[in-house]
Amino acid sequence: MSAPLKESAPTGGPTPPPPPVAKGTVRPGDRRGEGVVLNVFSHGFLVVWAVLIVLPLLWLVLSSFKTDTQIGASAFGWPQNWDLGVFSRAWDKGIGDYFTSTVIVLVMSVPLTMLLGSMAAYVLARYEFWGNRLLYFFFVAGAMFPVFLALVPLFFMVKRLDMLNTYHGLALVYVAYSLPFTVFFMHAFFRTLPSAVFEAAILDGASHTRTFFQVMLPMAKPGLLSVGIFNTLGQWNQYILPTVLMQPQSGDDPERYVLTQGLIQLQQQQGYASDLPVLFAGVTIAMVPMLVVYLSFQRQVQAGLTSATLK
Repeated sequence: MSAPLKESAPTGGPTPPPPPVAKGTVRPGDRRGEGVVLNVFSHGFLVVWAVLIVLPLLWLVLSSFKTDTQIGASAFGWPQNWDLGVFSRAWDKGIGDYFTSTVIVLVMSVPLTMLLGSMAAYVLARYEFWGNRLLYFFFVAGAMFPVFLALVPLFFMVKRLDMLNTYHGLALVYVAYSLPFTVFFMHAFFRTLPSAVFEAAILDGASHTRTFFQVMLPMAKPGLLSVGIFNTLGQWNQYILPTVLMQPQSGDDPERYVLTQGLIQLQQQQGYASDLPVLFAGVTIAMVPMLVVYLSFQRQVQAGLTSATLK
């Protein structure tokens, strides 16, 4: 005898209520709503931040093409005469010499910082020896040391070495104060590199020096590029160290001011006969190279900052 068939639910009846949701359970719709709110807040914050950064830069560049009368009448007005001669005038008033001095110092300091910093970070990251962690934390502590506390002893130390108001003296100080950040950044990057490549190079007979320069250093190129950009930006915009160390010691010493010093010097030389377009043009000349460098290598900088976490 066959089993009785179950009665089917009526098709035209009311829909049964949904099962009760346990307390504390998050529904998918609630998560989507929270994600939309979070995205709106984060994107809105980024838009406000971009406006706060871009508008002053745009105002600075546009003010370079105005006259003192136009700036006094309307600081936010549109320039009436797009004359590039103001940049030539600013260059002749000393910005050219200050620009050259800054480039000379950075050509010496940035490569030396990257070389010494990457070598120290590589040894601390790949070799185990007594005092490894102590030496690493010594470098990290150097990054937290305020430069203002060392200005007086630093001045007398550089003076005893007869390197005041010299390019190489300022470059060596830049290297010393950039090494802690470089070692800290590159240490984390070298630890993410595969050990199999290092071991294969050693088994093939490569020395430790050759392994570093021909195998490990090319693999760390994204990290080197990222920290190199940061060091360039920091040393280009440095003000307190050049102010203390790049002062003529006698009337016969030449003025080897860098850009940050030169802009202050240009502003002080104007006195009551102000020439604000020249000052704005000088700031623009100091700003444009760093913007070009960062915009040209922004993808590499982002890759270097994220590769360590992705590996």
